[in-house]
Amino acid sequence: MTNIERRRFVATALASAALPSLLAVAPKAHAQAGWPNRPIRLVVPYPPGGGTDVVSRLIAEPLSQALGQPVIVDNKGGANGIVGCQYVAGAPPDGYTILLVLPGQLAVNPALYKSLPYHPVRDFAPIIQLTSFELTLAVNPLLPARNVNELVALAKAKPGTLTLASAGSGSAGHMAAIWFAMKTGAEWLHVPYKGAGPAFTDLMGGQVDLTFATTLSTLQHVRNGKLRALGVTGAKRSAAAPDIPAIAESIPSYEFTQWHGLVAPARTPPELIARLNSEIGKILQRPHEKEKLLSLGSEARGGSPADFAKTIQADIKRYADLVKVSGMTAE
Repeated sequence: MTNIERRRFVATALASAALPSLLAVAPKAHAQAGWPNRPIRLVVPYPPGGGTDVVSRLIAEPLSQALGQPVIVDNKGGANGIVGCQYVAGAPPDGYTILLVLPGQLAVNPALYKSLPYHPVRDFAPIIQLTSFELTLAVNPLLPARNVNELVALAKAKPGTLTLASAGSGSAGHMAAIWFAMKTGAEWLHVPYKGAGPAFTDLMGGQVDLTFATTLSTLQHVRNGKLRALGVTGAKRSAAAPDIPAIAESIPSYEFTQWHGLVAPARTPPELIARLNSEIGKILQRPHEKEKLLSLGSEARGGSPADFAKTIQADIKRYADLVKVSGMTAE
């Protein structure tokens, strides 16, 4: 074998040896470059029927159109969102599973439970903040309280007898009620449910007396006369319902706001996070979506993943302090 032939043989052998590893890398690179090429699962950690479910479906349809693949809303309710969070934390970080969250899942639960099957920072990659919103204090129409002051007087006259429905221990409504009780001295019996939908059913049926729930999920029941709204938890009246007073008009130091956001499993490729952030950010700026959210008591937000990460970190501290001061425990 000549020197030229020997060099050709070695080059061919090396190329053949390298081919399997190149082929092993190629499908992964191709799959990521072609993302998405199959449906995306949007997990909602609450049952259907509540405000969180409404927001998820408002975003899912235009996101499907933008990405060219179905975005399927998958309700996995239970344990104040722990079931859904655990599912997404353990999902492959490939951009095909994302999670809609509130402060309850990423900030309240870590303060409330001694042990969680997920970590609010290490297990998730922030995508974008969707909204900010206030809650509405609503009561069954048969309850003899037509405003905030009458409710406080009734609660103080019969301590621990009024029943408060919430979407679960540590949910937004529960925390709003804790803050309200700390500000007013009102006392009631907390009845946690597995989501806002079941809580509304019993509230309208008279099995429980009152709730703090998202304005976007409450207004429909207020407008058809099945519930009575006593106040909203923002600093001022909601543009969606200017006829409902702000609780701050009666309790000047009271204010309580929340947010919806999207996260993915940790280690999801940054380029996929960036694509989701970009497409959803565009959706949130469209007049139809902005007006729809506003009509339901929420303001469209947006911003970068880093912006949302800062919001999450700030709320982790905020709710840790609130849970500690209140002495609240998981039920």
